Amino acid sequence: MVSGLDLFDNIVLVIYFCAILVIGLYTVKSKQHTTEDYFLAGRNLGWVAIGLSIFATNISTAHFVGLIAAGSERGLCVGQFEWLAVFILIFLGWFIAPVLIKTKTLTMPQFFGERFNNKIRTIIAVISIVFYFITKISVTILAGGFILSEVLELNVLNATILIILITGVYTVIGGMRSVVNTQIVQSVLLLLAAFLLTFFGISEIGGIEQFFAKIPGSYLDITKPLSDPQYPWLGIILGAPIIGIWYWCTDQYIMQRILSAKNIKQARKGTLLTAFLKSLPIFFIIIPGLIASILYPESNGNFALSNLINGSFIPSGIKGLILVGIISALMSSLASSFNSAAALFTNDIYKLIKQKASEHELVLVGRLSTTIIILITISIIPIVKVMDIQIYFSLQEIQAYLSPPITSIFLFGIFWKGANSKGVMWTLFIGGLIGLIKLIAPYIIPADSFISPIFIEFNNINYLYFSFVLFVISSVILVTVSKLTNNIKVSNLIKDYTFSLQSVGLEYSHYKTPIIGSLTFVLILILLEILI
Repeated sequence: MVSGLDLFDNIVLVIYFCAILVIGLYTVKSKQHTTEDYFLAGRNLGWVAIGLSIFATNISTAHFVGLIAAGSERGLCVGQFEWLAVFILIFLGWFIAPVLIKTKTLTMPQFFGERFNNKIRTIIAVISIVFYFITKISVTILAGGFILSEVLELNVLNATILIILITGVYTVIGGMRSVVNTQIVQSVLLLLAAFLLTFFGISEIGGIEQFFAKIPGSYLDITKPLSDPQYPWLGIILGAPIIGIWYWCTDQYIMQRILSAKNIKQARKGTLLTAFLKSLPIFFIIIPGLIASILYPESNGNFALSNLINGSFIPSGIKGLILVGIISALMSSLASSFNSAAALFTNDIYKLIKQKASEHELVLVGRLSTTIIILITISIIPIVKVMDIQIYFSLQEIQAYLSPPITSIFLFGIFWKGANSKGVMWTLFIGGLIGLIKLIAPYIIPADSFISPIFIEFNNINYLYFSFVLFVISSVILVTVSKLTNNIKVSNLIKDYTFSLQSVGLEYSHYKTPIIGSLTFVLILILLEILI
């Protein structure tokens, strides 16, 4: 029993952990004979499972802690990335997913490898695995540990290890099918937790009218001026889509669900479901941050979520449900990271080294590599505990510095048949080096040291503007080198891996209803953006 919770809250937590284990392990009954079975759930996912799984994968504890903290300090403007994701998900469903599904690839690095060459495939796989530990696994357990330490009277190290091990058990045994089945439940629970926080928080303030009366007007502004250091409106337009396309369209972490789809129609409908769900966080995750700024003006920011959960206005039993939602976000994100990283290692590193490996051997390697990734995650917990808790903004900055070269080679690779492997290699090298310098510069050069004014400007450029500039530089390198070295005819294989209207099946007569629905949804979001 957790001493920081009452009886009803403890019962809720016990029921949750038991139910998730049962759901996750029930999948063991299904076949796991091939890598497609283990990593892609047999390519048999329907649109509801795809949509809920993508949403649960995306909404981690970093989202809960980070968005609520940012909302308590800056207001609704932090929701720009959430609404932008809606547009990118619609783009993914209509234009990207059909191409990828028709290629029958198992992973995104494999797509890059078959479009260009296996050296690029391995590089992308290694970069992705490193990214998972830097931008996903570490920040997820950091945010989760922070909430556990602030809300529950537990040994944070032991509690985090226990949650990781429970998540690891069903992820190792059941693979992608277990991950998706548990995420269907977890997505509902995390939405319920966000709704309950919003409902009881607004009730404590005195209702909707009192909420709007007490919140500063600037907190309700979606757009911010060009001078804003974090969310300038031009930076959101230029730079945020670069980060978003990398995350939603190229990352195995998300795309594994698309590649697991039963068919193109199910993948497309799944992305539209996720797009709808992604329109909700601005109301049910960011608004609790605004509520915290009213109820606890002296200690908002990183403590906003823990203050809300610990508030006396949360009834018995409801606190347990909210904690279950946050733990669900932690477990769903970790399970996705474990399974995706193992898929990359097995398919894009081990399989290339041992090309004659049987499917049985590859599934075994998948389970062993998942186990090793889980053990590494546990080993880095003491290091993560001393990291800065400024989660959401720091995460966006890291992604802005390192993602533009990959976004560039993906978009040009899929929409331009002339992109070649030499152009990609130079783009990854030069673009990656520039991004890495930008990332580490503040940590290796003292603020009071004598440096060039040009470097000072480089170091001070807003992360969103930098993302756009680096994307342009990467694209110029890719096009230039590809043009100079492209002396062969475009093969039929390359045509299969690039976009065309025929390849994605965009016949209006066949998709009249979803096309109209997508356009209507986009127009509603644009109107909300303008009106708010």
